[in-house]
Amino acid sequence: MSPRAGNTGPHTLAFVESPVQLLNVLEWAHGHAPGAELTLVVLSPTDPMTRGQLRRMAELAREEGHEVRWEEARGGPTAPFQTIGGLAGMLRKADRVVLGDPFSRYVQLLLTITRATDLVVVDDGTATMEFVSQLARGERLVRWHRKGGRPSPRDLAFAPISAAARKRLTPGAGRGVEIFTSMPMEEAPPGVTMSVNSFAWTRGRFGPPRITKGADMVGTSLVETGVVDADRYLEAVTRLAKTHGATRYFAHRRESTDKLHRLAVETGLEIVRPDLPLELIARRGPIGRTILSFPSTVVHTLPLALAGTEVRVAVCDIDPDWLTETASPRAQGFLSGVTGTARDVHRLSAVATG
Repeated sequence: MSPRAGNTGPHTLAFVESPVQLLNVLEWAHGHAPGAELTLVVLSPTDPMTRGQLRRMAELAREEGHEVRWEEARGGPTAPFQTIGGLAGMLRKADRVVLGDPFSRYVQLLLTITRATDLVVVDDGTATMEFVSQLARGERLVRWHRKGGRPSPRDLAFAPISAAARKRLTPGAGRGVEIFTSMPMEEAPPGVTMSVNSFAWTRGRFGPPRITKGADMVGTSLVETGVVDADRYLEAVTRLAKTHGATRYFAHRRESTDKLHRLAVETGLEIVRPDLPLELIARRGPIGRTILSFPSTVVHTLPLALAGTEVRVAVCDIDPDWLTETASPRAQGFLSGVTGTARDVHRLSAVATG
């Protein structure tokens, strides 16, 4: 254990499935548990880009003195059983559990095993806003872009575990729950401790960045999640890039190769596949003086990570006409809320598409 992480205080076990979750665990540990014995468990996904970013983030965690345990949690039919079996002992001994995605079935299953008296939920992007609202209203945990559809047989079979996890995430006698977030919250669940993620670790570790004269664009996976029509998205990106002089497009880790190839060919944008979360990429630089984005997590996190610089974050609204026929009825309202609650950003009107 490195002196930077310390070796006093309660033993903390953290579970992450994405690079952003891992970054936010590091932010939480920096500001709220500098003396904790932190064991970071990576429940590795199969997507190559996500795995690559997680490996780079794991290196940073080790440099901070934290123990990292990499689990091939999805490496085959028996992998979940082996992973859960191997973690059961650690879960029962941990005093505190930190998690990044309360909607994850993997995490919900692990929550039914732990005896920890303190639970901490760190940001998994804008999904945290929906989680807090659902927890406050006592609703079942459902991702916003799936809400409104009928539960599948798999959903129904998993419902008892999901309900048990939601109960564990509700404060009670001898059990505290903290939500560590950079997202704006209109309502806090009763008894839950809310703490602010200001990206202090990121700003202290990286930058300030070199700022270029042009504009950069941030990609989104709204097409891949079935919310936005691919052709309308491509038209919007083309018009935004031309209007604001953008030259680079930072791809979301879930964006498909085919879509990115089409964007490169039809827009002339340089497609960049970041090896770290965008907050760190932007903080290290070089980065454009203007960053263009659609409603997403970065319209909340980039202004914090880039505080004190001259970079401007501009967000373009999603036109209702861009939504697919299968998009959740809640999609437009949720995306408008993401934009409307963002601080220190410049709002752009939705661009016209054919």
